[in-house]
Amino acid sequence: MKILILVGSIFVPGFMIILQKKWKKLRIVFHSLALIALLTFGNIASYAIYTVLRDNTVFMTNIHALFLNPLFLITGAYLAFYSLYIIALNAIKDFDM
Repeated sequence: MKILILVGSIFVPGFMIILQKKWKKLRIVFHSLALIALLTFGNIASYAIYTVLRDNTVFMTNIHALFLNPLFLITGAYLAFYSLYIIALNAIKDFDM
């Protein structure tokens, strides 16, 4: 599983770069998906923290249920890939001077 995560973190952003160079409109799709993912990720996290504070429960045990939410994990993974994609695009642009 560790190797899958490592390989995915290298190849998925690279694949995103190749795709957006071939089809320029995919840039807008990637940016839009990142905005939706960030809003979803943040809202899920905020609601989980709010629930813990509202119920006055033990923070460390209840907040970990957040990691069982598949939507939270999917949006977090996309944001990680998107961040690497943006960093790689900026690095490529800097090297093309």
